[in-house]
Amino acid sequence: MLLQEEREIVREYGIIMLEKNLTSGTSGNISVFNREKGLYAMTPTSMDYRKIKEEDIVIIDLDGNIVDGKRKPSIEHIMHRYYYKYRDDINAVVHTHSPYATAYSCLAKPLPAVHFLIKKCGALELPCAPFAPAGSKKLAEVTYEAMNGLKAVLMQNHGLIAGGKDMEDAMSIAESLEVVTQMYFLAKSIGEPVILTEEMLKR
Repeated sequence: MLLQEEREIVREYGIIMLEKNLTSGTSGNISVFNREKGLYAMTPTSMDYRKIKEEDIVIIDLDGNIVDGKRKPSIEHIMHRYYYKYRDDINAVVHTHSPYATAYSCLAKPLPAVHFLIKKCGALELPCAPFAPAGSKKLAEVTYEAMNGLKAVLMQNHGLIAGGKDMEDAMSIAESLEVVTQMYFLAKSIGEPVILTEEMLKR
């Protein structure tokens, strides 16, 4: 089976994403890139993560052609492909609809450093990409531009996308930033949170 290892990773981490409450139902999507073969394994569209089998995973090349798989890939396959084509440090992508990050994305502004875990994104604040229709090339362009060499970005009125050296890294980034966003919500509910400075984060 083509990219069997990557298929198993996608199947396994789709369930992990669901169990960590980083998405719900069939929303969100993940993929793993095999850089040597120039192919990535992607979750199928509109399918229960717990029911996905290895043969349901779709294999796509960097031109967007489906190389193997009978199912349709997630509509966000264009967005994932941007990171594999133009970033040599990203080999796995996690796109979540986690509740706190998604709610905060509706504010269309960066998430400030209320906790040192914000550094997981690679900066002192988590940027927010402007709105674009789901599954569109425009969404791929604006999220890629907003990430600008970082490891994650909020997607306005949509969710969050994170990229890592492997799937474990990408999922860890997505989960950590959801935790930071939750901390911000909780702190705002009782007062005005102190925002960490660059100097404080260096310590």
